[in-house]
Amino acid sequence: MTAILSKNSYGKSAIRVLKVNKSSPIHKIKEFTVNICLEGDFETVHTKGDNRKCLPTDTMKNTVYAIAKDHSINSIEEFGIDLAKYFLTSNEQISKVKIEIEEKLWNRIMINDESGETSEHDHSFVSGGNEKKTAEIIITRNEVFINSGIKDLLILKSTGSGFENYFKDKYTSLKETNDRVFSTSVKAVWSFASRDVDYISVHKNVRKSILEIFARQHSLSVQQTLYDIGKNILEICEEVSEISLTMPNKHYLPFNLEQFGMENNNEIFIPTDEPFGLIEA
Repeated sequence: MTAILSKNSYGKSAIRVLKVNKSSPIHKIKEFTVNICLEGDFETVHTKGDNRKCLPTDTMKNTVYAIAKDHSINSIEEFGIDLAKYFLTSNEQISKVKIEIEEKLWNRIMINDESGETSEHDHSFVSGGNEKKTAEIIITRNEVFINSGIKDLLILKSTGSGFENYFKDKYTSLKETNDRVFSTSVKAVWSFASRDVDYISVHKNVRKSILEIFARQHSLSVQQTLYDIGKNILEICEEVSEISLTMPNKHYLPFNLEQFGMENNNEIFIPTDEPFGLIEA
C-alpha cells in the first residue's frame, strides 16, 4: 500500500498578548490570544524531512508581537486580517491562513474625585469576567472569510421563563413549570454581508440585542428564546448575513424545603453544571 499525504496544516496556538496604547494620558489596553494555522506546499517537509519551506512556529509567535507593536488594534478582526495577509504575502509556499483570536474584556475602574464626581481612571482596569470577543479570519489567494463572535456571555433571569406541554415518554420525570430560573452562557458567531463593516459597532449591537430579547421575552423554551434572539439580530443589524447561537441550559433546581416543613416559592435553588441541555441553531 502506498501512503498518500492527503491534507496537512500546522501553526502556533495560544499566543497571548497584552498591548498598552500610551498615545495619550488615557491608556487603552487590548488583551487577546491568537491561534495561527497555515496550509500550503509543505508536502516535502513531511515526506522527505526537507524543511526549506517550513516557517518555524516560533517565527509565527514573534510575528504576532511585531505586528501588534505597529498595529492600532482597533478591533481584533482588523488585526487578524492584517496578520493573515502578512503571512500570505511573505510566504509564497502558503496558500491558506486561518487566524483565530479571543479577546479578554477589561473595563475602566470608576473612581470618585475630591468633588465627589465619578469618572473613569486613566490607567486602571477591572476584569469583564469570562466573556470574550472572538474572531476567525480565513484568507486564501482569492478569498477572505470573516466571522465575529461572543463567547461565555453568562446571563440569568429569576422569572419570566417556563417549560410546559413538552413530549413525554415512560422515562420522563421532569415536572412542568411556568416559572423557573433561566440561565445560559451564550456563544454567538456571525458572518457579514460585506467587508465594509464597523466590527466594534456590530458587536455592540449584537450583544445589546441578545440581552434585550433575553430580558424582555417571556420564554416558553430555550429554543424559542434562541430563535427570537437570532431573528432580532438579523432584523436590526443589516451588516450581519448569518448568525449561529449556542445556549447551554445552566440548570438551577429548586431545593426541597418541604422536608423541613417550609415552602419554597421559587426562592432557593441548587446551581448545577452537569449534565446540561445544549441548544444550538
